[in-house]
Amino acid sequence: MSASLHAPPAGDVFDAFNRSQGMGSVADPYPGFAELRRKAPVLEAPMSAFSPLAFGGGTTTWAALSFEAVSSVLRDGAAFSSAGYGRTMGLVMGHTILEMDEPEHHRYRVLLREAFTLGAMRRWEATIVRPVIEAHVARIAGRGRADLVREVTFPFPVEVIARMIGIPEEDHALFHRLAVELISIAFDPPRGLAASAGLGDLFARHLARRRAEPADDLLSCLATAELDGARLGDEEIFAFLRLLAPAGAETTYRSSSNLLCGLLRSPEQLALVRRERAWLPRAIEEGLRWEAPLTSIQRTAARDVEVAGVTLPAGVAVQVVLGAANRDETRWPDPDRFDVTRPARAHAAFAFGPHTCLGKHLARMETRALLACLFERLPGLRLDPEAGDVAVTGLTFRAPLALPVVWDA
Repeated sequence: MSASLHAPPAGDVFDAFNRSQGMGSVADPYPGFAELRRKAPVLEAPMSAFSPLAFGGGTTTWAALSFEAVSSVLRDGAAFSSAGYGRTMGLVMGHTILEMDEPEHHRYRVLLREAFTLGAMRRWEATIVRPVIEAHVARIAGRGRADLVREVTFPFPVEVIARMIGIPEEDHALFHRLAVELISIAFDPPRGLAASAGLGDLFARHLARRRAEPADDLLSCLATAELDGARLGDEEIFAFLRLLAPAGAETTYRSSSNLLCGLLRSPEQLALVRRERAWLPRAIEEGLRWEAPLTSIQRTAARDVEVAGVTLPAGVAVQVVLGAANRDETRWPDPDRFDVTRPARAHAAFAFGPHTCLGKHLARMETRALLACLFERLPGLRLDPEAGDVAVTGLTFRAPLALPVVWDA
C-alpha cells in the first residue's frame, strides 16, 4: 500500500502555513511599505513590517524598499550574501543554491539550468503541464461552480513539479504534504525537520533506479550529472530536490491565483484577455508586478556598502522587499491599480542578479497554459456573486484563500 494513502490531507498543512504568513488576517501590507519607502529607499524598520515571524532574526532589520535599491542589492552578489539562508531554510533543505554565493552558486546552478531553458519548457508543457492542467479542469468543467484555489491552482503546480522530478503518481499526495511541511520550519520546527527527512526517504527510494536506468526527468538529470568530474552525492541531490519541492509549486500556485484574482475582480480586463490572447503575456507580468507571490527575500551585507545613498554596515541582515519595489510610484503611475494595459517595464517578482528565479520560465508557461485552458473549458468564467469579498491576503507569502467562481456549464 502506498505511503501516500496514510498522509493527512495537504490542505490541513496548507492552511496552517498560510495562516502563519498572515493570509486571511493581513489584508494589505502595501500602504505600510509605501510609508516606509517614502521615508527612505533604504532604512531600518521593525521586522514585523515584513514578516509575521522572526525566525532566525531580531526585532528590527534593514530594508531595501525602492525599485532602485532592491535592484542594486540583488545585482551585487559580491556585496550582499545569500548565506544567511543556511541558518534558516538550510536546516531542512540542506546546502542548496538558495544559500550559495559565487562562484559556488554558479557551478551548481548550471546543473539545473538546462532543465529550465525555454526549449525545455516547450517539452514540459506538452508532456506534463497541459495534461495535468486539463485533467484538473476537466474534473470541475461540468459543475458550473468551483473554488479555483482548492481545486485547480493549489494542486496542479505541485503535481507538475512531482512529475518533472520523476516521482510516481502513487507518491504525489505524500510529496505534496511534505513539500508544504518543509517550509513550515519557521513556525513548527519539528514538523519541518520531519518533512525534510521524509523527502530524503522518498527521493532515496527512486534515486538508485535512476542512476542505473536514467529517464527524462530531473531526478535522472541530477543522478547522472557531474561537478568537477565527479557525480553528485545523494545528499547533494536531495538538497536540490528539497528546494525544488516547494519552490516549484509555491511560485506558480500563488502567482496564478493572484493574477486570476485581479482578472476576476476586473471583468473588463478579463474580457479583454479572453478576447485578445495577445494580451495574455502582458497580463501575466502585470499580475506578477501587482501581487508578487513572495513580498520579500533576505540578504546579508558582506562588507560596508552604500545603497541609494545609505551606508549599510558589514554583517547586517537586509530585507529585500520585492513587493515594495513593484509598487514604487516613481516607476509605475498609480502602482496599486491592477492594469493589464500598463506599459511593460521590468518588475522584481523573480528577483535580479545571480539568484534570479530559476523557475521563472516554468511559472510563466504554467500560468499561460492554465488561463488558456480555463478560457476554453469554462465559458463565461466569473466570480461567484454569492462569494462576498475575494482578495489577495498575507504578508510575506500572498495569495487569495479562495476563488469561488461560476461559469456557463
